[in-house]
Amino acid sequence: MNYRHAYHAGNFADVVKHAILARILTYMKLKPQPFRVIDTHAGTGRYDLGGVEASKTGEWRDGIARLTGTETGTDFTGTDFTGTHFTGQDFTGQGLPADVAVLLQPYLDVVTSLNVPGALTVYPGSPVIARRLMRPGDHLVANELHPDDFAALKAEFRRVPDTKVLNLDAWVALKSLLPPPERRGVVLIDPPYEAAGEFAHLPDALSEALKRFATGVYIIWYPVKDHDVADQFVRAASHLSSAKILDVRLTISRPFAGLGLTETGLLILNPPYSLHGELQTLMPFLVERLAEGQGASYRLDLIRD
Repeated sequence: MNYRHAYHAGNFADVVKHAILARILTYMKLKPQPFRVIDTHAGTGRYDLGGVEASKTGEWRDGIARLTGTETGTDFTGTDFTGTHFTGQDFTGQGLPADVAVLLQPYLDVVTSLNVPGALTVYPGSPVIARRLMRPGDHLVANELHPDDFAALKAEFRRVPDTKVLNLDAWVALKSLLPPPERRGVVLIDPPYEAAGEFAHLPDALSEALKRFATGVYIIWYPVKDHDVADQFVRAASHLSSAKILDVRLTISRPFAGLGLTETGLLILNPPYSLHGELQTLMPFLVERLAEGQGASYRLDLIRD
């Protein structure tokens, strides 16, 4: 394994993934029963935006920094960036639509809580976002195979209640951890897609997971580098169960040399009933804020309702 998410932390794909994860967790908390989050490719938990990896690519500057209106990562003056409230203004004081501000609040509150006022220096990974949005009694299982990232993840969650950190192959973890004891849960599957055949393996892994936990909310991130490959994966996944499926994609630009990844996707099985409507509000805003050039757009396909 060579992939290290620190090079890509806080980029446009992270913004989409984490904003939607936060919406799903917000929905899960509407019921008093506890739930479990299983993060199969958890990474380190948090990322230093001034570190060697993030500085080398600078991808966060066109992601979380652009979302917050702080493209330099330091200009929070005159804003409400307190860690407790997000009042409908972005971090440069320019007004956000009120409905967008409400939808982004849980996600941005977590980002805020890790940074000192006046600076954007740390970005939370999915397990930290999940843990900070979960309640006491809701259980997080964060799994990471990379030895160095596992060590950092374990240190991140040392002595944190209701949290377990594992060092397993993700597909082994997926089989062994389902179904969750609570019978309510969110499964986040976020592979690096560096191994040959990883895309093709996903439907089989999902099929096994659904046999164990058919009612869980599954969030599968995938890069869109080849539309035929991505579409084939979505079609294969849609045939695995009769569950409602929501396919979300955001494109920041037509591909051009040097830009790297320009389109990101999330396939969500058993999405909350409110999510489709929320994304109809949120996705146009994210396209406008994160666009890199012509061709920026989004897709929101409800495969079964």
